[in-house]
Amino acid sequence: MSQHKTNSAGTVLFASLIGTTIEFFDFYIYATAAVLVFPKLFFPASDPAAATLQSLATFAIAFFARPVGSAVFGHFGDRVGRKATLVAALLTMGISTIVIGLLPTYASIGTLAPALLALCRFGQGLGLGGEWGGAVLLATENAPPGKRAWYGMFPQLGAPIGFFLSGGIFLLLSETLSDAEFFSYGWRIPFLASSLLVIVGLYIRLKIHETPDFQKVLDKNERVKVPVLAVWRQHRGPLVLGTLIALATFVLFYLMTVFALSWGTTALHFSRQHFLILQLIAVVFFALTIPFSAIWADRKGRRGTLLWVSAAITVFGLALGPLFGSGSSVQVTVFLSLGLGLMGLTYGPLGTMLSELFPAEVRYTGASLTFNLAGILGASLAPYAATWLATHYGLQYVGYYLSAAALISLIALLRTKAD
Repeated sequence: MSQHKTNSAGTVLFASLIGTTIEFFDFYIYATAAVLVFPKLFFPASDPAAATLQSLATFAIAFFARPVGSAVFGHFGDRVGRKATLVAALLTMGISTIVIGLLPTYASIGTLAPALLALCRFGQGLGLGGEWGGAVLLATENAPPGKRAWYGMFPQLGAPIGFFLSGGIFLLLSETLSDAEFFSYGWRIPFLASSLLVIVGLYIRLKIHETPDFQKVLDKNERVKVPVLAVWRQHRGPLVLGTLIALATFVLFYLMTVFALSWGTTALHFSRQHFLILQLIAVVFFALTIPFSAIWADRKGRRGTLLWVSAAITVFGLALGPLFGSGSSVQVTVFLSLGLGLMGLTYGPLGTMLSELFPAEVRYTGASLTFNLAGILGASLAPYAATWLATHYGLQYVGYYLSAAALISLIALLRTKAD
């Protein structure tokens, strides 16, 4: 039996948090640029709406790449170990992001520009597909009894922190640069600045040891040859239910961020700076509700917590049209704060619950696939679908779309036997 080196709580929690912060920062700067920058520089068209839809289509590519990343990185995470796989996932995401900041635009190389952009976006999705599951396992598999949701909350905090950093840097650039400067070179700065965060993340992750749960798998020689096949053959029920449980989380988040930013700066005529400020205010509620829900989930159970939050999201969807469509800064801020507050309540315990659906020998693959398949169903087309619904039928139908997703998650939660 091997002697297992233990990780300190501080190292584990920081390593899981810094990685997801970097990954989500990279992911969100693309989302912001897909609304504000890429339609003008990579998808020139006589119709601005058509250019925006083309840009949002490349945004969706990453969600289809994420399950591929889940299978690839999950395989090595369940065969080789959590640590090495997390380092590789971080490098994949980081390099893809930095290259985006160096790409020539449509004016320089024509149609090759959006093709290269789409390729880099695929790389981002590939990296994030392997990152999230590993970060959650790093935290939860090192957690003491009774604190799995609390530990599992730390990688989830990377989402609001990454979003706050991405929104903040775009706001700073908008305030300090003219439009000409911003579209000439300013938009590249966030993508290139990601390299500094990646260096910090790699330094921390190279210092951690393997998790106790995976070490037990090694000691007992319980590794499976092809984890993705084992998940599909032996754990298909948890895979499907977990995917549907996470559906509402993805739909809600990308309506509150990508779609809201796009619709707010076009149809509602908010300035870029003004709407980014409103979103940054709302992200505070996202960050604050994550730890609250994690504490509640450790006390009352993951399933029960997610049940009542999914019910609340269903009701919130019915209020989406009137609140967001008002055009009032106060009502839009309330709308964004409520939506992202609910997002924090569902996101806090989600990673812990999904990881607990699978045994340790296939947990990296199973949790990652579940989360990222939900990304395809719930997030990849959410901004596109919401824009189409709002344009053709009105904002209230975007709300119905959200309520329907929450009802599906609610039904899946009722059918699962997990705590």
